[in-house]
Amino acid sequence: MCRSIKTLRPPFTEDVTEEDMRAAALQYVRKISGFRAPAAHNAEAFERAVQEIAESTARLLDTLQVRGTRST
Repeated sequence: MCRSIKTLRPPFTEDVTEEDMRAAALQYVRKISGFRAPAAHNAEAFERAVQEIAESTARLLDTLQVRGTRST
């Protein structure tokens, strides 16, 4: 699917920033919408989708339990 979206969970990375999650969300929304940048009349919906997906990503990463990694 979106080859430019990197895996954000351990053990692939330990340092995930809000920028990382937003970049992944943006790539996802671009992919599914088919637009690199939305037209003005779709900008609010596009941005809202990016924000919601970034928030969902943060919740997912906060609750994932990855076996074989150490908890800190």
